[in-house]
Amino acid sequence: MPKKTIVVIGFGPGVSSAVADRFAAEGYAVALVARSADRLAAGVEALKSKGAEAAAFAADAGDADAIGAAIGKAREALGPIGAVHWNAYGGGEVGDLLAADPRAVRGVFDIAVVGLLAAVQAALSDLKAAGDGAVLVTNGAFGSLSPAMDDLTVALKTMGVGLANAAKAKLVGQLSARLKADGIYVGEVTIAGIVKGTAWDTGQGAIDPARIADAFWKLYKGRDEIRAMVS
Repeated sequence: MPKKTIVVIGFGPGVSSAVADRFAAEGYAVALVARSADRLAAGVEALKSKGAEAAAFAADAGDADAIGAAIGKAREALGPIGAVHWNAYGGGEVGDLLAADPRAVRGVFDIAVVGLLAAVQAALSDLKAAGDGAVLVTNGAFGSLSPAMDDLTVALKTMGVGLANAAKAKLVGQLSARLKADGIYVGEVTIAGIVKGTAWDTGQGAIDPARIADAFWKLYKGRDEIRAMVS
């Protein structure tokens, strides 16, 4: 069986580490992409210590050119891309939309839409050729189209994150519809809560990231549903 490679973009503690571990345990080579060289080096070392083939590539998830280049480097180092896990998020720079420069709000979509789309385009030929290629997207509940969540994003001054997450969810649906005829699965796990091991983890009631990785794996293998939520 040909080697499969997953590119994990927005690598860090929590969800992306668990996804990298899960796919590595299933025999995938793992390419890690993030801005922090130290974080990437530690991630590669941890994966290799478990017997996985891994490499790292520094790039800003909001920079379309950098993401495209990172995908190309991952292909050269590890072989054709069979899956992309988009774990990067943005929008936090805009807390209160009415206090923000409207022109600056464009940046809310740099990671959620522009970067994600750049990654898909850069990996597209490989994903088509794989026969079971996949784009797996981490999202957050702030993007939920409910009055209660809108109230919460206003109260917490996370309105930009809410916009970014909602746009990302729409992009997932559109990419799924666009790519299913090519045999490419596109799916999203939405997280409603704090993930254990992240900077926001207070030690009480946090979600085990392994549960989220399991949800991604089930979506990927089942390929009949495009969305799941973990809380």
